[in-house]
Amino acid sequence: MLKQDISPNPAPDVVLIGAGIMSATLGVLLKELQPDLTIQVFERLDVVAGESSDAWNNAGTGHSALCELNYTPEKPDGTIESSKAVKIAEQFEVSRQFWAYLVEKKLIKEDPHSFINSIPHMSFVWGQDNVTYLKKRHEALQQHHLFQNMRYSEDPAQLTEWMPLVMDGRDPQQPVAATYTELGTDVNFGALTRNLFSYLKSKPGVEFYLHHDVRGLDQADDGGWEIEVKDLQTRQKRSLKAKFVFIGAGGGSLPLLLKSDIPEGKGFGGFPVSGQWLKCTNEAIIARHKAKVYGKASVGSPPMSVPHLDTRMINGNKALLFGPYAGFSTKFLKNGSLLDLPLSIKINNIRPMLAAGMDNLPLTKYLINQVRQSPEDRLEALREFFPEARMEDWELEIAGQRVQVIKKDAAHGGILEFGTEVVSAADGSIAALLGASPGASTSVSIMIELIQKCFKQQAASPAWQQKLKEMIPSFGQSLNANPALSDEVRAYTSKVLGLVR
Repeated sequence: MLKQDISPNPAPDVVLIGAGIMSATLGVLLKELQPDLTIQVFERLDVVAGESSDAWNNAGTGHSALCELNYTPEKPDGTIESSKAVKIAEQFEVSRQFWAYLVEKKLIKEDPHSFINSIPHMSFVWGQDNVTYLKKRHEALQQHHLFQNMRYSEDPAQLTEWMPLVMDGRDPQQPVAATYTELGTDVNFGALTRNLFSYLKSKPGVEFYLHHDVRGLDQADDGGWEIEVKDLQTRQKRSLKAKFVFIGAGGGSLPLLLKSDIPEGKGFGGFPVSGQWLKCTNEAIIARHKAKVYGKASVGSPPMSVPHLDTRMINGNKALLFGPYAGFSTKFLKNGSLLDLPLSIKINNIRPMLAAGMDNLPLTKYLINQVRQSPEDRLEALREFFPEARMEDWELEIAGQRVQVIKKDAAHGGILEFGTEVVSAADGSIAALLGASPGASTSVSIMIELIQKCFKQQAASPAWQQKLKEMIPSFGQSLNANPALSDEVRAYTSKVLGLVR
């Protein structure tokens, strides 16, 4: 646990709400760009990365669009839309560059394998229609430099070599196909977050408060923000004033955004989706699988529910998970309140929320069916990936809580978004991050975009531009459009982070 200060600065430059990967990333970026900034961090739990950033709560680790099929939808004309996959792949490469910078400069003191490791990424499908789709997807991605190392196969012998658990006991007449790349990674964002905050806490001008809940946000006449914070241990309240506020509280961001009452936040709502994993307890089975194997999502399911048989490194130990199985709760956080959803309904967002609900009835039906699942139902889903799975080798683990974004839409009244969205005030004095996927994996790009929007003048200065290019060698350039630069930065980050090249 990080040590808490007892003599607060009543007027910090920056307040970060929530001790997850987004706040950690933004805090380190800002402190590197301007070392004399004063920063205060407030977290309602007694631990860092206790919600969505934690390894057991995170639905996806190392999202880089290498294996996630929901980033490459098939269009009505049968072609594959690959632009989102390319963007996410580029964003993940930016994250790798920043992490490599931190390791190389010894700002992260732990071995990089404490938070990032090479794990092959695979997409796996069955049924002729899905095989046809995956082959077209592979062909489409081969047109983009960042994906040219990806292999495709329908050969059962090759697939057995790549993923023996998935192929053992499978019907030999079943059409199957998979893509495979060794460039995939597994990222423990909980460990990374703790590393980032340990460094940030060591810097002068940074104060950190666990067990502190932000209860009020009001903009002052001079444009700054008056913040009311409650110490959940002593029950005492105090007020402070900040020039800039970032709300990076995961599912808790929406209620705080609504409290800020900025015009840009009006009309936003949230739809919470919970999750569960099956966690393997048999060491022999865990040892036989080394890959993140992603399948196709069920019709109407949210992206965080894309099924995958997932190798992870957690606290130095290899783990094997399957899921996530979606569920429904009115909580916005795993440690939240059942009143979170009803209390988030306001006059200015009720219409978008109702409209989004009517347009997403398949999602509602899907979630109801998921909640009603028995252990036998979960085992049946697992056996589609691992035909010889036995229930006694697995136990149920509760995953994190996600809040999908609902926002106003002129045509529909309201739409449900499955990505992430930064909502910021016109004056750049406050910003909130809403949404879930791909989230943590693209945190560096998201926070750099936030800095460029909320710190426009400083971000455009020669000093900040130079520092951004030092931290992110590809800053301002497209990696996919520049193969030589892409190869150069991949080689650099792989060497520093100890990854497969």
